Amino acid sequence: MAPRRLLLVGEGNFSFAAALSETLNASTRVTATCLQRPAELARDPVARENLQRLRERGTEVRFGVDCTQLADAFEPHHREFDRIYFNFPHCGRKAGVAKNRELLAKFFQSCKDVLAEGGEVHVALCRGQGGTPADKPMREWHNSWQVVAMAALGGFILSDVHPFSSEAVPGYKCTGYRGFLEAPSRHPIKTINEKLIAELGKAFPLKRLKCSFTLLPERSTSVLTSWNCDSLSAAFWISLCEDNSNSESLTDGITQDMEDFLVLFSEFSLKDPGRDSREEAHEGIYGQTKVCLRPSLLAHVQTVIQAPDFLPGSLHVLSGPVFQKCPILPFTMPAFHETLFILGFNKNLRDDYLQSLLDHLKGTLDSLLTQTLLEGSKLSRSVEFIFQSNEKDYIIKVKSHNFGSDCAKDLIIGSVTTSATSIIHKDQCFMFVSMNLDLLAMLVWGISDWRMLWTFDHRFLKNFVPGKIEPFKSYSLYPPCYVHDISFWLDEKKEFDELEFHTVARAVSQDTVISIQFLSRFQHPKTQQVSLCYRLTYQTCDKALTQHQVGSMQSQFRKEIQQRLHVIPR
Repeated sequence: MAPRRLLLVGEGNFSFAAALSETLNASTRVTATCLQRPAELARDPVARENLQRLRERGTEVRFGVDCTQLADAFEPHHREFDRIYFNFPHCGRKAGVAKNRELLAKFFQSCKDVLAEGGEVHVALCRGQGGTPADKPMREWHNSWQVVAMAALGGFILSDVHPFSSEAVPGYKCTGYRGFLEAPSRHPIKTINEKLIAELGKAFPLKRLKCSFTLLPERSTSVLTSWNCDSLSAAFWISLCEDNSNSESLTDGITQDMEDFLVLFSEFSLKDPGRDSREEAHEGIYGQTKVCLRPSLLAHVQTVIQAPDFLPGSLHVLSGPVFQKCPILPFTMPAFHETLFILGFNKNLRDDYLQSLLDHLKGTLDSLLTQTLLEGSKLSRSVEFIFQSNEKDYIIKVKSHNFGSDCAKDLIIGSVTTSATSIIHKDQCFMFVSMNLDLLAMLVWGISDWRMLWTFDHRFLKNFVPGKIEPFKSYSLYPPCYVHDISFWLDEKKEFDELEFHTVARAVSQDTVISIQFLSRFQHPKTQQVSLCYRLTYQTCDKALTQHQVGSMQSQFRKEIQQRLHVIPR
């Protein structure tokens, strides 16, 4: 009997190939491939180790293999694979479902050129992506990757569905999404987070918590307490389908394909619930199909302080991505990384702990914000703690000195919540410090565009050397701006939601709209109908943007606001 031949495509760090090769018998031959070149993987110690394991077992490894052009990678006599594996395919962060469907279609069409007669193609997808009844939950068809239809383009049918079990291949780690905060990332957000934690750790005992909490807070009053209810007004509210199973993958946000989620979260039916709905949410009266993305890690505070291993006097640290609905402005972002410090202590020591925490926090932030200043210059204004209206809590402000006088303004980089209490720990007080890591990183390195932090361009990370903080130098010079005006008639029966207008623009343009300016309001003298006019400015920070692309996005934007905001473009 001829030996079986397996082809693995799209390997990231080769952990799947290394783990699988150790479970197979000697008669099975494996060829593991990736799109990257050897030099691109040389910096990844995990990849280097896995490649060494594969070479020791005699596994064939090929680099620079495009899974959509497999016939070009193998000579005719070296084809005829019995099985082809593609685990968690993805085009990249900003690709969206359409691009990923195209990737699948081209992959399946390519497979038929190198697959043996009777061979099989195995594709692992995240829950909901496939768009089949086997998906739990099952996404709407247009929001899925339509795997059966894409496979049909290559002449394949779906014959079986199995859950993907990483336990079956010990050592396998998916590289589809690498969080900025995870090792071995050298992303500035991780660097600033580690420095912030290290400095505060000199003053307080530290306990770092793994952010295994859900992206959607549970529907209970425990997460909608008095110290975080204000953030509900900035939440992305999601109306899920009536089938409650749809909430499963969303609430399991950390284990699902996070990268795919970050791309698609703005494509859900997002709606500000208005005053009445927010009041209901504060009371814990959720409908069965309305939930919201966490606007802050404060949503998980009760879970942390009620845990049996919570240690009074220690600074508990929780870091992870959060989401907020916001207008398109230079220093506001719909998704960012937050670090939350939670400190519990005896009520009698409140003043001492508060002053100590504020002093060390101010010293740490001032130190970080001066590291990229030119020699001899001074910080125009240090970090300030500004009392909020309740005269108990603070917001943390700093002037954006690194962006020049034209951009100088006070930016809110975090908050300090004091005197919070717990039903379980009645003799203790709690303080929470919330920090916007993305904004802090922008201030420290002088990164003027928050979108840079989310780029997939490898040239961005080349600016950052571990252990050093130096001013950021953009690799994209003088990117062109494209300006388009849009005017539309309002629906007399519906109130115009400007924040939703910004949200639609952000989603349709894939974050290439950098400014929305209100120009004018016109009321027709006879019909009394009202028209609004806005100016949209398009510009990218990390890739080429053509006038034709902008024209297409502007055209699509006109269609989307007509459908979602019930306005009539003029």
